[in-house]
Amino acid sequence: MKNIQVIDGADNCTFSIFQATDEEFAWLFPEPGQDIQFAEDIIIPAGQTIAGLWERPIRKADAMGIHGTIFYQFEKKRRHFPASKREQDWNSSSLNDAQRHLYGSEPT
Repeated sequence: MKNIQVIDGADNCTFSIFQATDEEFAWLFPEPGQDIQFAEDIIIPAGQTIAGLWERPIRKADAMGIHGTIFYQFEKKRRHFPASKREQDWNSSSLNDAQRHLYGSEPT
């Protein structure tokens, strides 16, 4: 199981975390190393469903890491995200020094 945090544009968003099976995760984050997804880009194979995902919430304190983030209602902010949909590919000017060191990037 992999943990996915869901963030949406609603004022009452809970930033909940759900557990996805490996198969569900592969549908939601199809590219190698991808850990960012926008809801409008999700393509579920015909005859398949991720309905079970919403039945597997996990408390933040019990989550052993977050493997991906799905953004709902973020179309206006999408331009700020890396095109690769990989957290490690943020523009280095958007990161602090420790994050740049973590991801191995230099300031631009």
